Amino acid sequence: MIDLKLSEEQIMLRDSVRDYVERDVAPKIDEYDKAQKSLYPEVLPKMGELGILGVCIPEKYGGAGFDYISLALVCEELERVDTSLRVIMSVHTALSSCTLWRWASRDQKEKYLAPQAQGKKIGAFGLTEPGCGSDVANIQTRAVREGDEYVLNGTKQWISLADVADSFLIFARVGKEKGVKGIASFIVDKECPGLTTTSFHNKLGVRAGDTGEVSLQNVRIPAEKLLGKETEGFKIAMTALDNGRYTVAAGALGSIRASLEASIKYSHERKAFGQEIGKFQLIQEHLAYMQAGYDQSQLLVYKAGWLKNQGIDNTRETGMAKWQATNYASDAANRAIQIHGAMGFSGDFPLERYWRNARANTILEGTNEIQKLIQGSFILGYRRKPDLRCSLPSYKPGE
Repeated sequence: MIDLKLSEEQIMLRDSVRDYVERDVAPKIDEYDKAQKSLYPEVLPKMGELGILGVCIPEKYGGAGFDYISLALVCEELERVDTSLRVIMSVHTALSSCTLWRWASRDQKEKYLAPQAQGKKIGAFGLTEPGCGSDVANIQTRAVREGDEYVLNGTKQWISLADVADSFLIFARVGKEKGVKGIASFIVDKECPGLTTTSFHNKLGVRAGDTGEVSLQNVRIPAEKLLGKETEGFKIAMTALDNGRYTVAAGALGSIRASLEASIKYSHERKAFGQEIGKFQLIQEHLAYMQAGYDQSQLLVYKAGWLKNQGIDNTRETGMAKWQATNYASDAANRAIQIHGAMGFSGDFPLERYWRNARANTILEGTNEIQKLIQGSFILGYRRKPDLRCSLPSYKPGE
């Protein structure tokens, strides 16, 4: 049975993250957003210090030892201030560290997972390419085995944390195998000769984040940098995306809250026709829809988190949570702008930032169109929780 009551430890974790971002990040986030300046160099050391970056990684690997519901709580509080903060959790923690926890060898965990869980090193995820987004099986980056090394060539695009990461999980095609069996995953250090990064600017949203391109030109890495087996790259990518989507869905809760809280405040402050605009029924209707979106999304996120805690496959449930929560977040931002009227259209209020950021989340970690296809394939029985969608290990305190 799913228990929605938070433990004292979870409440303390949530409140500590909330206090940090409200105190240290919220006052300056508009400045960073308007300047399109990455705040990551400033916030990453502190997040590591607070144990946020390894929140759901077991203590024996350097993490804080919390569960997946706790990961969702952290994501919600981060995105309530700005999506760029939650992106750190999606990429570093969910896509990179959790993937290492599930797939890395003992030596790889010691070298990469433990430092990442402690926030001493930053990990990123390199799957998307200029000509390949949703069509993962069609990636063009290649890895050629030469003796005890692999030589990588290709380009990865829309890579969050590109300029600040210490290592990347890079997915590349190996051998002559076509389709999903020909994809492998590698741990590639940023310092490798031939690896360069370039930042993107003029993004619609998530402007306080670091997004860029990773170019691999004859990058040589030792064979022991292979993650899992050569034939398991697609499987590894899919399990990683399940966790990335979970954090996007959880973050969307914070986005909805930000829009709702701003709208409630403005509905009490703004007067029209001799009374608070909150007295008007159409304003109340907007607020009711926003609250309903939050409540429904929260239930979907917590259900997916509960399944993760039990070690049960959750691809369908996580995809549903991501699809619905990000749609509700976009809707909430849109309604918040409408409630604020002309002020909502102004850069002096944060609503336009909420709207821009929420729009990004319907694309990140698998577009919402892809999420619909996943749901349809489950409904029709074409997809039956196959092995390639295996979940991460269940959460066991002290594991």
